[in-house]
Order: sequence, then structure tokens, then C-alpha cells
Amino acid sequence: MYLIDTQTNRIKTLAKKTFLDLGFKERQHLQEWLANKPEALGEELLLIQKEFDGFNDTNERLDLLALDREGNLVVIENKLDDTGRDVTWQVLKYASYCSTLTKEQIKNIYQSYLDKNGIQENAGDKLATFYNQEYDEITLNPGHTQRMIVVAANFKKEVTSTVLWLANYKLRIQCFKATPFALEDQLFLTLEQIIPTKDTGNYIISMADKTQDEINTQESVKTRHHLRFEFWTMILPKLKGRTPIFQNTNPTKDHWLSAGGTGISGARYNLLVTKNYAGVQLEFGKSSKEENKRLFDELQEYRPIIEEKFGEALVWERLDDNISSRVSYNLPNVNFFDKNDWQQILDFLIPSIIKLEKVMREPLVKVKQKVNAMGEIELEVES
Repeated sequence: MYLIDTQTNRIKTLAKKTFLDLGFKERQHLQEWLANKPEALGEELLLIQKEFDGFNDTNERLDLLALDREGNLVVIENKLDDTGRDVTWQVLKYASYCSTLTKEQIKNIYQSYLDKNGIQENAGDKLATFYNQEYDEITLNPGHTQRMIVVAANFKKEVTSTVLWLANYKLRIQCFKATPFALEDQLFLTLEQIIPTKDTGNYIISMADKTQDEINTQESVKTRHHLRFEFWTMILPKLKGRTPIFQNTNPTKDHWLSAGGTGISGARYNLLVTKNYAGVQLEFGKSSKEENKRLFDELQEYRPIIEEKFGEALVWERLDDNISSRVSYNLPNVNFFDKNDWQQILDFLIPSIIKLEKVMREPLVKVKQKVNAMGEIELEVES
């Protein structure tokens, strides 16, 4: 591994080290690094527990437990300079223990983690934000989809041979080689996936029979999809001619309906319906987290003017841990799935989105001009 020195136009060799040489410990250091930066493993993971020991009839504990974007549990076992011979057996045991965890148990495990770390947030709400779905619609730990990740500086042949053999049976085990480097007083870490290699493509997993709970969830989701499509089909004609947005939008099965019209690519207006509230929203959803936060911060400079014209306080959510940011106005205590509430929801959504678009129009133009003038972010005009 080399460091590029742009001043001398040369590269400098980084010295490969061991964790032992540097005095790093498994739990105190490597585990904490991964817990606070799980995306270092090459994907977006939601850490839900650390040092988890909540298994029945055993005092064993796994290092890290996470969820991936598909709702699968991910067991993460980290070693330092050597895996030892038994790490494969370890992660298989932990995955088998986790295979019986229900959705509610997973939520409770996550809530315990948040409470222990002084994070005063609701686990169900955090899960809903991570999956961008209502909590009731999320499927967690479906079938036999548990995943395993092993992190270490060196892997014994007994481990790699076993992992490769298990891959033939669709067991999803990934091995990451963790290597520390040093250059004078600077330290660096690389995490390289060695099994499966990147060019092998995605795993194709044969799903086992669904449990009755999962079947019920899927049937419930189908019903929800039909209701949403019916509602969006009803509301769209009522917006025609009353606002420049949502004129070319089609109904969907999602709990949100999105439209452009902001003048900024990646920024959109949303209508939201859930079992607890309805809402209107301006969302900065560009692929760049930095750009979204900059746009949000610049828009917030106009907050007093915007809220004065809107006539109500809005909910401003920068969402530092997420890519997107948003500004919302919500109607609480309505249940979209109760058709008796539909008229109240309609009476709220239509005038609210019309008013939100009007009060945001001029500030968004100024924000775009200011950010473009600064030259730090290049904004495309939405097509």
C-alpha cells in the first residue's frame, strides 16, 4: 500500500503492521471501529447490538449483530491477527441461534442497544427510517437468510476451506482481511473482502418455506398496496390545475407519492400516508449526502420567512446519519387504513402541498443560485 505525495509527485510505502505490534485489542479497538463504521464492510448495515448474549440456555455472546438492506440479520465476528481454527463454527452457531429471532425480538434487541448507548430514540421508528417503510410492513430475518461476516488480519486454511465449501450450500459467509499500516505517526486500515471475491457476483439464495407469520405479513402488504393505489388514484385528479407539481405523476402502491417541480435535480415533494399520520414534505434526496446537507442548511436560513408565509411551524430534519434531509408538515392521529379518515386526509394533503410548494418556490431559487455561485456543489436543473 502506498501514500501519494502530490507535492513531490512520488509515492511512499506504508509499513504493514500487526494489531499486536500496535497494541490494538479485539473488543476495545477493532470491534469499536466496525460498530461505529459498519459501512466499512462494503455496504449499508444497521448495527442493532454489540456483545449480544441474549440466547437461551447459553452464555455465549457474538461480537456484532446488524441488519442489511434486505432485512437479513448479519452476524459479525472479528478477530485480530489470526482467525484461529474455530471461527467458522462460532459464526455458524451464532447464526443458528439468531435464526429463530422474531421481528419483535429484533426490535427489542435494537431498543436495548439504543438505551445502553444513551440514544433516546424509538427502535421501531429507527427501523422504519432505515428501510423507508412503515414498521408494520418491514420483514426482518425472513426464512433462513442469516448472513455471517468474519474479519481478521489472517485466515487459516481450515477456515477458508470450510467457508468455500459451505458456499456451495448457499450459506452466506464473507471473509474480510483487515490490515493495519503505518507511515511515521499516521495509522491506516484496509478491509478487503477475500471470500467470496468481488467478481463472483451476488449470491443466489434459495428461500425456505415461509413461516405463517411471514405469509400473514405478505398478505397484509398486498391489501395495503391496493388501498394506496386506490387512494392515490383518487387524489391525483383533485390536484390537476391547482398546483404545478404532480401533473404528470401516476398512482403507486407506496405510502408516499413523489413529484419534482423544485427546480433542483434530486429534490422532490412528497405526499405521505401511514396508519399514524399523513404529511407533506420537501425532501433533498440526491445521491450525495454532502449536497443534501448543504441544500438543507442553506434553505434553513430562510426558515422564519418560510414558516411565517406557511402559517405553521414545519418539521426540519437534517438527519445527519442519513443521506437525505427533509422538511415536513404532518397531520397526526389519522389512520390511512381506516377509510373513514380518508376525507380528513384529503382535506389536509391537498391545500398543504399547494401551500408548501408556493412558500418554497422563491427560497429554493435563491438556495440554488447561492450554492452554484459558491462553486462547491454543482446543481443540475431538474429535467
